[in-house]
Amino acid sequence: MSNDLPRHLAQLASWQSGLLTMAQALSGGLSKDLVRSLEQRHQWQRLHAGVYATFSGPVPREGALWAAVLRAGPGAVLSYWTAAELDQLIDQPVERIHLTIPQSRRVDPIDGARLHRSERVTAARHPVLVPPRTRIEETVLDLAAAATTLDDACGWVTRAVGRRLTTPGLLSTAMGQRVRLRWRPELTELLSADAAGVQSVLEYRYLRDVERPHALPRGTRQARATAGARRIYRDVLYDGYALVVELDGQAAHPVDERQRDTRRDNAAIAEGLATLRYGWFEVRRQPCVVAAEVARALGQRGFRGARPCSPGCPVRPERPGLSARVGA
Repeated sequence: MSNDLPRHLAQLASWQSGLLTMAQALSGGLSKDLVRSLEQRHQWQRLHAGVYATFSGPVPREGALWAAVLRAGPGAVLSYWTAAELDQLIDQPVERIHLTIPQSRRVDPIDGARLHRSERVTAARHPVLVPPRTRIEETVLDLAAAATTLDDACGWVTRAVGRRLTTPGLLSTAMGQRVRLRWRPELTELLSADAAGVQSVLEYRYLRDVERPHALPRGTRQARATAGARRIYRDVLYDGYALVVELDGQAAHPVDERQRDTRRDNAAIAEGLATLRYGWFEVRRQPCVVAAEVARALGQRGFRGARPCSPGCPVRPERPGLSARVGA
């Protein structure tokens, strides 16, 4: 950054990751001729029309994001996948920078960026964080609304909550502020108190397609336990029935994840708990078969409430017998 900048402009440029607009430079006392001279001497770099880096050399990612925001003009914020990148909702940035601008404004195309328009961009903007971006709740709901499948929409919600970037309550409040929202009934159900603890799409599908329609008891999601000195979490614990259901969303797990699963299973056995384990295919394609197996395991431990979801469902109500509920 140029050391010849007036102090107030140097402070502004520092806040904007070393960037200034032509308008900011002029209002700060510089002339167009001086700005162009700095550019010609390669002390400044022109990144977009009217947007300059006040330094030479590579432009860091944050500088590129600021450049897009400044080029988009008043009211612009980073949004969608780019806001998700900044808030660590995604692990790898997408190449195209996503921006949202007020509905009433028109902006010429910006190289490397995609523009979205919204009537509520001011309300969606985070009040403090820079570069300017949408609040995490708004980012999640934008991405969910843009999802092509329900699973993808739910995935944004479960990922944000699972990474502790927001809470179901804050997401529900943000949903209530939107007049239109794709997948609203499903997302409302996902954020309900009954789904508390659900941290993946697979867990949501298990709740929605296996547990609820077959009248299985409500399991405890992400139940804490210990395995030696380690803290572990069980996907679904049927407390009082000595049964755990673990849900594995990937067909193949890395070695460290397989070891984690083994620790969980071993710890469950040591505590007298039986473990049933299901993957994506079983829960998605065969929810009634899964429910029938879980119902039988629960029935052996005294549960009598399971019922079929349809005439062809393999779930069969348990007959009264001598089995006693564990812990009763």
